[in-house]
Amino acid sequence: MIPHRLTLRTLILSGVIIFGIFLAVQYGLLSRAIQADRSQLSLVILILYTLLSVHWLWISWRLAEEVNTCDHWAQDPSIEPERNLTGRVLADLSHVSGGQHSEQLLTLYHDQLMNRHALGHFATDLLLRIGLMGTIIGFILMLLPVAEIDDFDPAVMQQLLASMSGGMAVALYTTMAGLITSTLLRYQYHLLDTAAVDLANRVAVLVHTRTLDNPRET
Repeated sequence: MIPHRLTLRTLILSGVIIFGIFLAVQYGLLSRAIQADRSQLSLVILILYTLLSVHWLWISWRLAEEVNTCDHWAQDPSIEPERNLTGRVLADLSHVSGGQHSEQLLTLYHDQLMNRHALGHFATDLLLRIGLMGTIIGFILMLLPVAEIDDFDPAVMQQLLASMSGGMAVALYTTMAGLITSTLLRYQYHLLDTAAVDLANRVAVLVHTRTLDNPRET
């Protein structure tokens, strides 16, 4: 069976992300960012992003199974649909004469598909906010040594600049980690949203077409 385009897009995007991580590790960018971030928020962001990407892969696999169920039912409506969300909806809709009840089932089906992605959309904003929180912490760390200046001795000023650069590193690395991961995760779940809407529309068209071909008495 030819893989669904959602599966292909998921594999391609996963490969690009893994290759990017490989380059970041190969050139020491990842370890440098983690070591320079005294707040450890960059590490927290990366761990959260990894867990959410696993969730994204799981949802992608489930959605691909739903698409296969829809395809099988479209080829042979007489077969018993698989017992996933799409299969249950198709089985219910096959016993409905159409009209308002059918539209309500399709609306509920669409909402259930989209609700699977709610965690991802929430986490996208969360990663960005954690990055912005790291920016604030970095600026606080950068400005704290200024209040401790007693004189303008060159040695003291050199130590002050070193402390300020450490705070600036926290601000920049956490901001960068938050922006990159939230942007990637937003696109990952955008693929799921597009596939879910497409699946819901296909189910609606199949049901309406079958209703027209096999009208039921009300």
